[in-house]
Amino acid sequence: MSVKIDFDGETLHCRLSGEIDHHTALPIRLETDDRIENCRPARTILDFSDVSFMDSSGIGLVMGRYKLLSDFGGTLEVTGLSNNSYKVMRLAGLDRIATIKKGGENDDNK
Repeated sequence: MSVKIDFDGETLHCRLSGEIDHHTALPIRLETDDRIENCRPARTILDFSDVSFMDSSGIGLVMGRYKLLSDFGGTLEVTGLSNNSYKVMRLAGLDRIATIKKGGENDDNK
């Protein structure tokens, strides 16, 4: 699992790849949280386009970043989800706290 993070002054774009499970979620959380706290972005995108597997740790990853961002008014978008991951995140109610998009949907990633 890896995460590539870019910041353009407004949007923090986190491109995740590989598998997200209870073993890989901690390093992702630490890296994304560090950048969120240092950059204080208005908008954060978690891009799951290159994620090959995700268990419930992916839901926790999204919820935790939402909580951190909401402390200073930042918004969260989750993009590039597989059909199954999209369904799971909607069932978990994450569409009420973040914009959730399947892979291939039009988004204005920067």
